[in-house]
Amino acid sequence: MDLMTRDPFFGSLFDDLFERKKHNMTMRSDIYEKDGNYVIEVDVPGFKKDEVQVDYDSGYVTITAKKADEDEDKKANYIKRERFYGELTRSYYVGDLDENKIKAKFEDGTLQLTFPKEEVETKTRLIPIE
Repeated sequence: MDLMTRDPFFGSLFDDLFERKKHNMTMRSDIYEKDGNYVIEVDVPGFKKDEVQVDYDSGYVTITAKKADEDEDKKANYIKRERFYGELTRSYYVGDLDENKIKAKFEDGTLQLTFPKEEVETKTRLIPIE
């Protein structure tokens, strides 16, 4: 018999205080312009630098964060377990650019991507209608 089934009050207390409501596990981000660059700041709390990967392909920057379940105490009888283990992924369309110009920095659970804001040449052309 576990702690939550023994005491109806204690069980409901855990349900009310610690029950996860459909928690949004996406990576929250801010995107802004600064000094002629675009900057994307992405929160990846609880992840270490070596657990985060950044890829660029066909105009998209994809951020992947993976955390393995490192349950050192296999004999622990968890009453509630809320730490995230698994993989999170998020992509941003940044357009065609030289991937060598994308700079990444990871500090205090925040990934910062910086890349130059390139002027897009707009060509206007009349399309004939047949």
